[in-house]
Parts: sequence; structure tokens; C-alpha cells
Amino acid sequence: MIQVSPKLVNFEEFVEWLPENSTVRYELHNGDIVEMAQPVGEHEEVISFLGIEIPYEIKRLGLPYGIPRQVIVRPPEKDSGYFPDLLVLNRANLVNEALWQKQSILSLGASIPLAIEVVSTNWRDDYHLKYADYEEMGIPEYWIVDYAALGARSFIGNPKLPTISVCNLVDGEYQVLKFRDHDRIVSATFPDLNLTPNLIFGAGLV
Repeated sequence: MIQVSPKLVNFEEFVEWLPENSTVRYELHNGDIVEMAQPVGEHEEVISFLGIEIPYEIKRLGLPYGIPRQVIVRPPEKDSGYFPDLLVLNRANLVNEALWQKQSILSLGASIPLAIEVVSTNWRDDYHLKYADYEEMGIPEYWIVDYAALGARSFIGNPKLPTISVCNLVDGEYQVLKFRDHDRIVSATFPDLNLTPNLIFGAGLV
């Protein structure tokens, strides 16, 4: 993660600044424009695998959900804007999103049944910054997929092992369940999803 701008900008300035058709991904973190590191192959394999399994479950259940390619998630009244690695969109709530039609911006937790971040070198953002903002927004379910065990021991245990942390919103606060190896992941959004960390980390090869 590289800070791009030497001065703080507000959310509207960030949206106006975002370059079109860029191969580089940027986010806004509390007024700082940051360049996200180019992900490694294993990171993209995990996203690709989940990007097949979750849409299949959406279709099977006939839910009014989708997987958009590029959406800005804005915590209300904050100068922050995120691009989750994978986001499940509740199309039924889009009528309540003032900035959706013109700018593909979501600010309501009810529009996002599930957000997924695949951990890379900027792991603190996923475990601290985005965790707090997604919780405050009221996003019902948030997965932190730490395939390389980069997070601190306080998050993934000692010894550090590849872990998927599933955060479920209960009375306005996230309750965290941790899954490793052959544990079956328990998802409130997709209760019939039959996935394990080993299956996801191996991109379906184990």
C-alpha cells in the first residue's frame, strides 16, 4: 500500500480524481488516497474460486443478489472509500442508495449481505480499518480470508495458520468465528454453502 496524495482529500474529491480504466486500484482511507499493492497469483485464485461458488449459490437459491465488478463502499459521513475483493449486492435495496445509479457507490449495510477481503500485505486494513467501518455500516457478514496467515497472532492464533474469519453482525457488533483446514465454513448469508478453508485456499484442488 502506497500513499498517493500528500494532502488529505474528501470523498467527493476522491471519486472525481479516480482515473478511468486504470490497472492500478486505489482506495481512500480517512482522507488518504492509497495505491493498493498488485495482488499475487494465489490471492487472485482465491477470489476467482469464490467468484464462482458464491454466484452459483445465489442462482440456486433464486436470491435478488449479484456480484458487481467494481463498486465503491463508502462508510456514511466518512472520507473513506473501499473496493472489496468480492461483494454480494442486494439489488432489492438499491432504490435506497442515492449514489448508485450515477456512481456505483454503496453506503448502506442493507445493500451488502456479504463483503469479502482477501488478506495481503496490508492486513491491518482488513482486520482493523475495514472491520470497524463495515461493522459500523451494518454489513451483516464480513469474511477476512487470510490464506497466507499474514494477520497478527491476536487475530489468527499461535501458531499462525491460514484462517478464514467470518464476522456476523449481532446487535450491532461483529461476532467472529474462525475456520481452518477442513472446518466447514458457517455462513449466515449462505447457510448451505459447503466450503472449507483448504478447498478455498487450494482453489478447489484439495
